[in-house]
Amino acid sequence: MRRTFVFGCMTIAAVLALGQVVLGADTIVGTWKINVAKSKYSPANMAPKSGTSKIEAVQGGIKVTAEGVDSQGRKTLTEYTTKLDGTDATGFKSTVDGRPNPEQDAAAWKKIDEYTYENIAKLKGQALTTTRVVVSRDGKTRTNTVTGKNAQGQAVNNTVLYEKQ
Repeated sequence: MRRTFVFGCMTIAAVLALGQVVLGADTIVGTWKINVAKSKYSPANMAPKSGTSKIEAVQGGIKVTAEGVDSQGRKTLTEYTTKLDGTDATGFKSTVDGRPNPEQDAAAWKKIDEYTYENIAKLKGQALTTTRVVVSRDGKTRTNTVTGKNAQGQAVNNTVLYEKQ
């Protein structure tokens, strides 16, 4: 009887632990579209025309695929997988009109709590911007607050509102 009880407790603990790994990124998972009208960009001329990001749960983290049209009308695509532990993402690919993105070549995400994340954009090993990502409690919106400097050294201070699709 005792052996069955101990085995049952171990099974429940294993299921709960597995659930945390798989569902650990649950609040941010989904397809998100930028609401440009409700977002604020500084410098203002850097506001994108559109953007959609798809975030999928993968074992130990998330896979990010972001597509859009930048302020100059160029198509952008960024893809990578990150562990949410502050280390650089793996398989990072970012293009602007099919060419390597001159603005960013790495990203590192960290999960702060169930609704809050931090994302550091990097170029040639240097941190450029830090994005605080906050998912609303109802899971319908995501606000990215971006601070730092862009690749040209200009100060960046953006508040980007995403809506879950």
